[in-house]
Amino acid sequence: MKNINLITRRGFLSNSFKISAGVALSTLVDIPLVMKRALAEGNIGLNGKKLLFIFLRGGMDGLNTVVPIEDSAYNATNRPDILIPRESGGYYSSPGQCDFPVSSADPSASNYSTFHYNRAIKTGNGFAALHPSLKFLAPVYNAGELAVMHRVGYPKQSRSHFDSQIYWENGSPNNNILKDGIFYRTLIESGLAGMAPLTGVSVQSALPLILRGSGAAMTNLTDPTRYNLLGVPNTTDGNLKAEQALIDSNLFPFPAKKNRDFLALQYKNLTDTLPIFGDIGFTDAGNTFRDDVNTDGDTEPYYLFPTNNAKNGGYTLHGNDSDKYVVDTGAYSFFTNLKAAALILNKTDAIIAGTELGGFDTHNNQGSTTGAHPNLMRRIGWAMYALRKYFINNGDKATWDNLVVVTLSEFGRTTIQNANAGTDHAEASAMFVAGGGIHGGVYGCHPGDPVPWLTGQAGSMFGVSNRYLKRAIDYRSVLGELIREHLGATQSQLGRIIPGYANAGESLFTGGTSSLDGTPIIGEVNVI
Repeated sequence: MKNINLITRRGFLSNSFKISAGVALSTLVDIPLVMKRALAEGNIGLNGKKLLFIFLRGGMDGLNTVVPIEDSAYNATNRPDILIPRESGGYYSSPGQCDFPVSSADPSASNYSTFHYNRAIKTGNGFAALHPSLKFLAPVYNAGELAVMHRVGYPKQSRSHFDSQIYWENGSPNNNILKDGIFYRTLIESGLAGMAPLTGVSVQSALPLILRGSGAAMTNLTDPTRYNLLGVPNTTDGNLKAEQALIDSNLFPFPAKKNRDFLALQYKNLTDTLPIFGDIGFTDAGNTFRDDVNTDGDTEPYYLFPTNNAKNGGYTLHGNDSDKYVVDTGAYSFFTNLKAAALILNKTDAIIAGTELGGFDTHNNQGSTTGAHPNLMRRIGWAMYALRKYFINNGDKATWDNLVVVTLSEFGRTTIQNANAGTDHAEASAMFVAGGGIHGGVYGCHPGDPVPWLTGQAGSMFGVSNRYLKRAIDYRSVLGELIREHLGATQSQLGRIIPGYANAGESLFTGGTSSLDGTPIIGEVNVI
């Protein structure tokens, strides 16, 4: 792995034979074996398909995200302070498209605020609704390009943040020993991880486990806006000098016991990736991407990546009115990283890139239609909308049709709110999968599902220990289908990437009763 932040030339050269906190690359082994697999199997990295992941850290409350509005157990008794209000009558049971409550550009209008609507938004599947702060998911959903997954989890669910994040990322629930990630193994199976400068990239504070492993170098950018060739100045002469210093250092004669192969790979990957990133406009000055319509009925198109107040929805169009923000002002670093991940997929040969969004550990004052959780929903909704528009309008090495965007989160929250107007660690939650090739709709949130949603106080919302939402979809079935049907792995490769696929009793492929805990699961849902 390698983790890249701003370093000076002097600092680099004085520490070039140490594995610093800023730059770390792991050695490559068994290249011939990986190459043989790539030649014999699969199409990963060769079919033009790419994937962008967003890990929602803290454990997202799926019940207030994708709301089982027609379940009588979703009520003010169980969630007195955080319940999402509903419309009256048969609004949610009627079929049709997902509603998109458009705001007004007229300050005198009742719907002037971007998030004026404060009731659950119907999805049109007759049972489920969306949090009102997810309104910008509606255009993606109505295009048939968003899959909303509910009751997602894994067997013998851990309610520890640390452990559960490990299991989601290493693809092996309840296995703390496995220290490489699902997407890392996917890229190893591609056979490209030891050949191409970029295959997997994350943009966050440190390389996540999902891209980590000991057999190839993956890349992490801690601050894409400060990235250039070894710091400053980023001039032609300066870059040539810095690059030559790397080359010269790599020729230094190490004896074998000094890990010569390790150092050779470190320098090779550093010299290969630095020029690539140096040509990408990560700075805010390069954040020029805007919608192609007057967003949300406003007077001008909005910026797709809100990285400051001036680029946040219609704020500047209406005299710096915060009612026209599309995201809260604490979201700017996330959208800076999201933009970088999108640019990397679009402008390089990277196959997988992603970032993270924290704040979902909502034990206190979670909020109903305003507050902490709703602000996070605004970020998710706008992120999906923005990514779709960016790749449709600016597609280069990645287009919306050859991209999948997927969210992950380690667990859900308790069905009954706690004494602090929040929710505690629980079991199943929700996932979103978007892209031009996705079979859109709601999966896992309807009484007519292959594993039915059971309503009432003894139903699915209380299916585990009388207080937790019971899973019906294993997250590995979602990722497994994407890795095989989208990225191009074979079924045998998938068994190596996600070990549970090699165990028929886990029912990850066709569905059935899990041999690990006796829970009926749907299996793959034909999301792509």
